[in-house]
Amino acid sequence: MVATAGTGVTASKRSGRRPQIGPPPLAPVLAFTVPTIGYVVVNRSTPHFDASARTVLVYDLGHGTALRLGSALLLASAITLVLMAAVLYRRLRTLGITAPGPAITLVGGIAAAIMLTVCATASYVSGRLAGGASPALAKAIADLSFFSGGPAFAVMFALLVFGLSATGLNAGLLPKVATVPGLVIAVVGVLAVLSPVASGFSYLVPVVRFGGLVWLIAVAPMLPQVRRRATA
Repeated sequence: MVATAGTGVTASKRSGRRPQIGPPPLAPVLAFTVPTIGYVVVNRSTPHFDASARTVLVYDLGHGTALRLGSALLLASAITLVLMAAVLYRRLRTLGITAPGPAITLVGGIAAAIMLTVCATASYVSGRLAGGASPALAKAIADLSFFSGGPAFAVMFALLVFGLSATGLNAGLLPKVATVPGLVIAVVGVLAVLSPVASGFSYLVPVVRFGGLVWLIAVAPMLPQVRRRATA
């Protein structure tokens, strides 16, 4: 017997239309990478989440421009993250994947983008605090920024990574050596939700953010445009 294409490709052949595979997945991944790195560079001296309220207020009052610029970069990364999730979702659906993986990828990306938007809003407000603001207010806003842009983002971003890696493994779209690191990053992302409870887990957040980013840059070019499988 001859090899036949996947469900999405077969349907396109029957209808006489070429499947719309969308842009290369690496393009939105790189677009997400740029503002993400830019934010880290601009806000590299942000106080740790367990810093005192007075320390947070002093930093906010002295780094208003950096905080506002960082909020703009976070918002840009949120927008590009939604685009990335949509492109990945479309590519998986075009390959004929009907399992929950593509939906998990899309929902995880959108939810992670929402968390980044909340973090961007809190960061902008921190950069607009006046000299008479109370340390308690500055600390509360900083905590919101940390939780939304830290553990909450890590968990949602882990869903995106899990959806793509699990689908790539189960459907044979990606080599096993490429999917296993993605599954590990997804597990680390779930553990990162414990950051507000135990400070030791806070170091898992950058592992998910940058480990997941490197993983996406590596696997995005590996996603095929056509899914082929042998049938008996």
